[in-house]
Amino acid sequence: MRTQFLADENLRRAIVLGVRRREPGVSFVEAFEAGTVGKQDPAVLRIAARENRILVSHDVRTIPRHFRQFIAQHASPGVILIPQKLALKSAIEDLVTIYRASEAEE
Repeated sequence: MRTQFLADENLRRAIVLGVRRREPGVSFVEAFEAGTVGKQDPAVLRIAARENRILVSHDVRTIPRHFRQFIAQHASPGVILIPQKLALKSAIEDLVTIYRASEAEE
């Protein structure tokens, strides 16, 4: 099974659209599609884990702390944090590389 992503509500939509354009087979769900808009970080992490999706976020302030707490008690495919200042092209290329180079079981 291929790696799947869930965009946190703060992730730039252009990143999701760019990844989808570069890799049409990718499963990259936006927050509004997953019903996570307005939910607290622990709830978003639960949804991502339940759907076997890596959470992709710009939130370097609170997600790391909530993720550490979450994985202490639950399994999770992981989190990818993308700095806000990272160039759009670089963010897209990095996510496409991760998608192409990994399987969900890894």
